[in-house]
Amino acid sequence: MTEKAIDFAYLSSQTAGDHELERELLALFAQQCVAHLRTIHAAADRQVRMDAAHTLKGAARAIGAWQVAEAADRIEEGLAGPEQKASETALDALALAAAEARAVIARFDCAA
Repeated sequence: MTEKAIDFAYLSSQTAGDHELERELLALFAQQCVAHLRTIHAAADRQVRMDAAHTLKGAARAIGAWQVAEAADRIEEGLAGPEQKASETALDALALAAAEARAVIARFDCAA
């Protein structure tokens, strides 16, 4: 697990150093991770899965969770590609990146 899961310097620049806003954004992102991962793994409709990956990618970029954003992008690309499916490797990478980000968020929240 790595603190690199969240780019806190980037997040701070986005919030003008407002730690309370950072905490709110991180908590919201952690909740979004759970919801969007569930949709990406379980939804029957490919477009719904693509939309969840796209939304998660944007949320991750907003807070500096670059590994989550990259992994979600690979899912979205796989679903949009000719095979119209996400590889198990891509799904595993997203789950791992999201778990690492959520663990860092939990430690950040506990440190407050």
